[in-house]
Amino acid sequence: MRKLKAAVIGAGFMGRVHTESIRRLGNVEVAAVAGISAEEAAAFGKAMGIERTTGDYRTLLADPKIDAVHVCTPNALHYPVSKAAMKAGKHVVCEKPLTLDVAEAAEMVKLAKATKLANCVNHNLRYYPVVQQIRAMIAAGDLGDILLVQGTYSQDWLLYDTDYNWRIESKDNGRLRAMGDIGSHWMDMIQHLTGMKITALCADLQTFHKTRKKPRVAIQTFAGKTLRPEDYDEVPIDTEDYGAVLLRMGDRARGAFTVSQVASGCKNRFQVEIFGTKGGVMWNQEKPDELWIGQRNSPNQLIMKDQSLLYPAAASYADLPGGHSEGYDDTHKQLHRRFYRKVADPSAPVEFPTFEDGLWGMKLLVKVLESVEKQGWVKTL
Repeated sequence: MRKLKAAVIGAGFMGRVHTESIRRLGNVEVAAVAGISAEEAAAFGKAMGIERTTGDYRTLLADPKIDAVHVCTPNALHYPVSKAAMKAGKHVVCEKPLTLDVAEAAEMVKLAKATKLANCVNHNLRYYPVVQQIRAMIAAGDLGDILLVQGTYSQDWLLYDTDYNWRIESKDNGRLRAMGDIGSHWMDMIQHLTGMKITALCADLQTFHKTRKKPRVAIQTFAGKTLRPEDYDEVPIDTEDYGAVLLRMGDRARGAFTVSQVASGCKNRFQVEIFGTKGGVMWNQEKPDELWIGQRNSPNQLIMKDQSLLYPAAASYADLPGGHSEGYDDTHKQLHRRFYRKVADPSAPVEFPTFEDGLWGMKLLVKVLESVEKQGWVKTL
């Protein structure tokens, strides 16, 4: 089999995650990386052992040897970079959210269909083995008819007004920050697990830090607390720190979730709770190998990931035996493995979220904004 060549566009945290994931596949080479400048790309290349680097991603799209690109840029660049990549005949993995608005996302879906290229939105959190076990349990009827869904995606990395990152600025991130960044993951996950779409929602958003201290020079996100007054400018903030959503799913299911980037002590607490007429489940990303299973008339269970004990549909998402943890980096490997299977063989099944999923996610985020402006319920379908 010919070894596929990938280009990573974006030399930040997610660029590193994607680079490490691609290298674990075996049949794909990280052939090049593009950064916001030649200097940033060169530094990334030196750190990651990538010889070809550039500050102009278009030079990589013009290379016929590049099969696929991973778009790991700030959100505002997802649309133009992904669009240019597909027009250049490249298969695309794009970080979420897919675009900044519905019209752009719809155009991306149309272009993907026209080019017949493999296209993927990087909702990697679907790919924990225990998460796939939940999906298999629901599909098998183990939980009965779904009645309730609830949970949270809570972090604390923007708790202080000295914490700063490009995601805070709407010009780079879009109008929704906490909801767009992590709320999009929660909504994608609950629909992926239950097989039901969100049909209506009622949302509330809050910005606790109306101003923040923006460093005058680039620093690591968590270094902000060490700044002195002469090191920063105080700037107004127009993206939210917190969001809450009531929702309806399917014919009768109800639910609620919160998102926060100012929740002290929560490093990456992505939790889903699903309750049906026969039983319930809870899963927390900070303990990714554990699955709580609740019953009305028998003792509750806390099971650990064990490939040999999972449903067959879920077992294929685990590469290691029981007692050997598989985490965040492994979810990327599982997703990218399935994407490149499609790149190598166009007849392979689509076992990953596509641009159509990204379009639906954008429509839900627009409905969140509509609900906040209306201060009431809005239908999504």
